[in-house]
Amino acid sequence: MIQSAQVASKFTLFTHHAKTFPDLVTALRNSMLRAGVFRNERTAEEQVVQVLNFDIHLVKDFRGRRYIERITECIPVEDKNEYTFDHRKEKTLEGKLDKFMDNATRYFTKSTNRELYKYVNIMEYHDGTYVLTNPISEHNILEMRNNMDDNDVVEFDKFLQRNWGIKMKGFEAGEKEDYDLDDLAKMQEQEAKTSKRGRKPKTIKE
Repeated sequence: MIQSAQVASKFTLFTHHAKTFPDLVTALRNSMLRAGVFRNERTAEEQVVQVLNFDIHLVKDFRGRRYIERITECIPVEDKNEYTFDHRKEKTLEGKLDKFMDNATRYFTKSTNRELYKYVNIMEYHDGTYVLTNPISEHNILEMRNNMDDNDVVEFDKFLQRNWGIKMKGFEAGEKEDYDLDDLAKMQEQEAKTSKRGRKPKTIKE
């Protein structure tokens, strides 16, 4: 499933019974290791998170009622080069060693404790109502627009602006190639932080 999702299909749908999103990633990673496709846990997990765009989690309550509890987006974390050459500006050996240790600390942190993905809930079910909690990431917004016809693009852009304040250039005309997402990355980062602190969800505007 992971291999076909990477190269052989436009999208892939599958079911799983993990209770949380991290459990889903771990279970798929372990399945790939057991199948012998990969031997390194980190490499296997990287392949998994590249495929998992959205997780639609369904539950069944004690009354037998089934409903969607949440929709979660998986956001792979890019490995950015954060090393510096500030040691060249230092005049003393002590200063140069301090800058070297800063880079060494970054290196070992990346090697031993690097975060491979983040996940945020896009929508949640609260007291009989579906509410929006975080905006969709810039990458997935663009991918979704690129796979819509002109009418759907117009409606989707209206949805983005109405619920998250994301204004797409030319959205009234449904121009798929023209967009403006300068502030979306900052908004996504801020929303992810506030959601972890228990930010009050936002009710969907129909």
